[in-house]
Amino acid sequence: MRYLITGVAGFLGSALANSLAANGHNVIGIDDLSTGDPNKLNSGVIFNRGDVNDRPKLWTLLQEVDCVYHLAARVIVPESILYPREYNQVNVGGTVTLMEAMRDVGVRRVVFISSGTVYGNQPVQPVSENSIPNPRSPYAVSKLAAEFYVKSIGSLWGIETVSLRVFNAYGPGQHHPPVHTPVIPAFLRQAWENGTIVIHGDGNQTRDYVYLDDVVSAMVAASTAPEVNQLTINVGSGTEISIRDLAKEVVEVTGGKPEIVYNPRNEGGLSRLCADLTLAREKLGYEPKVSLTEGLRLTFDQDIRINS
Repeated sequence: MRYLITGVAGFLGSALANSLAANGHNVIGIDDLSTGDPNKLNSGVIFNRGDVNDRPKLWTLLQEVDCVYHLAARVIVPESILYPREYNQVNVGGTVTLMEAMRDVGVRRVVFISSGTVYGNQPVQPVSENSIPNPRSPYAVSKLAAEFYVKSIGSLWGIETVSLRVFNAYGPGQHHPPVHTPVIPAFLRQAWENGTIVIHGDGNQTRDYVYLDDVVSAMVAASTAPEVNQLTINVGSGTEISIRDLAKEVVEVTGGKPEIVYNPRNEGGLSRLCADLTLAREKLGYEPKVSLTEGLRLTFDQDIRINS
């Protein structure tokens, strides 16, 4: 098959592209390199630098494409609070531009990568796709809005769509911005350096951390799975762990002796979040294979930015 991947140089996009190319597919990618690194891509991936809001460029790249993976997005929650207009322009506007270009060229399937953050706080855990979303940040709002655009435009224009709500993905190669570094790489690095692990709130808040390879397996399955049109599907590990216990796991994996401090002035975000994987198992044949302990060890061993 021939695929176009937006956000191809990012954490998830590059792993997906390399996997598809290694299995003999033709893979084209576009990325504006605001956070991505094209050096992550194998030689079999055709890379193009560009903006997902550039419709004429998309027209060219979409020729003879069988399926699009749409991952291009701004993804830092605290940053979205400061710059909501930019997040709307990229995450929502870019999605609409892509759907228009697909309509124009005649591409008939898209896999949209959304986020578990759209759920917000939910009274029942694990959270299923039937739960009413309660987004609590401009980032989460932008992802939910993009989901609705994908579904509505797909229905109107005859494009098959499936949205994957990916929970807290992690693994080697995850982007490390200078501020707001994701929890797992930040904890691993501080533990290895015998630094300070800062836990916001009381640390009892829980999250569902899913390893990179498991996310890729779900994304690959979604492009060819039957009877998934218009569906939204959770992708996670199906297990939750408190941030307090995550810090203990990280210390065990690294063998470090960091200081663990709590910041009660800064709330820890959602109280609980864990994915119900019933639909993913039914429709994608998805089953996460990498445990948190194994995933932490793989991340620590393979990411030289953490262990060097």
